[in-house]
Amino acid sequence: MGDGPSVALDRTPRHGESVAARAVRALRRTLYTSATREVADATRTAEMLQRPVTTGRQIAVTSIRGGSGKSTVAALLGTAYAHYRQDPVLFLEADPALGSLPLRLGAETVRWTTGDLAALVTPDMSLSDVTGHLVPLPDNAWLLPASRGQVGTSLDSRAYERAVVALRRYFGVMVVDCETLPAEVGRVALAAAHSRVLTSPATPEGVSSTYAVLRWMRELPRRLLPGTVVVLTELTPHPGIDLDAATRHLRSTGATVRTLPYDRHLASGGPICTASLAHPTRKAAARLAAEVFHLAQQRH
Repeated sequence: MGDGPSVALDRTPRHGESVAARAVRALRRTLYTSATREVADATRTAEMLQRPVTTGRQIAVTSIRGGSGKSTVAALLGTAYAHYRQDPVLFLEADPALGSLPLRLGAETVRWTTGDLAALVTPDMSLSDVTGHLVPLPDNAWLLPASRGQVGTSLDSRAYERAVVALRRYFGVMVVDCETLPAEVGRVALAAAHSRVLTSPATPEGVSSTYAVLRWMRELPRRLLPGTVVVLTELTPHPGIDLDAATRHLRSTGATVRTLPYDRHLASGGPICTASLAHPTRKAAARLAAEVFHLAQQRH
C-alpha cells in the first residue's frame, strides 16, 4: 500500500480523546470523502467529454421565448467541448435576430455569416479554407454568426441545411444556437441534431410554455424527447418557484431536466470568462455538456 492520507483510514475513536478532537477528526474524514467523490465525478465528466466520434455531432440549443439563457447555455456547452476535446469545435448561430452568442463568446469582429457561408462552401475546401471565413476562438474553437449585428438579416431553412451539411465533416462537435420555437429554422435544427437542449427560465411562465413545447415534441412522428435535455436557468438569485416541483412536472413528458444555478458573472450579460464563474456553475455546465454529448452519441 502507498502512503495515502491517514484520515481516510483512521476511524477508531482514541482513548481519552476529547469531544472536540473527535469532531475535528470526523470533519476531516467528511472533507476527504467529499473531495475524493468530487475528483471522481470530475474524472468521469472529462472522460465522457473526450470520447471520440466517427462523424461530427450536432447539438441544437433553442427555447420557446427570448431571455431564457439560450445563447448563454450554447456558449457554456461549446466552451466545455473546446476545452476538453482535441478536435475542432464550431459554434454555429442560426438565430439572425441580433442573437447574443457572439457577445457571449467575446467576438469583436464579424465578417461572414451562416447565410454567406452556405453559398460559398464547396466539398473540396480544406479546414483552413473554411476557418478563413470563421471567427477564431480559444481552444481550437470557431464561431459562425448569423448576422453582422444588422436588423433584418434572414436565414432560411435551406441555407441552414446547406451550411450544416457542408461544415459538419470539419468539426467534431457543432453547437447550434437556434432561433426560438416554433420558427422554421429552429424546427429544422431540432430534427437534424443528434441531441437537443431546450432552455427555460425558472419562472412559472417559462415552465408552463416549455411543458407545452415538450408535449408538442412528444407527438411528432420522430422521437425527439429521448435526446432532449431541458435546462431550467435561474436568472435571479431567488427564482420564486419550487424547482423540484417544476422539474418533476417537466420530466413527466419524458424529457431530461437539469438546472443551471444563478451566477453573477453570467447575469452581467457580457463575454463569458470561465474563471469568473462560480464553482457550482462550472460544475453544472460541465456535467450538462457531458450528458448532452452522451445523448448525441446514442443517435446512429
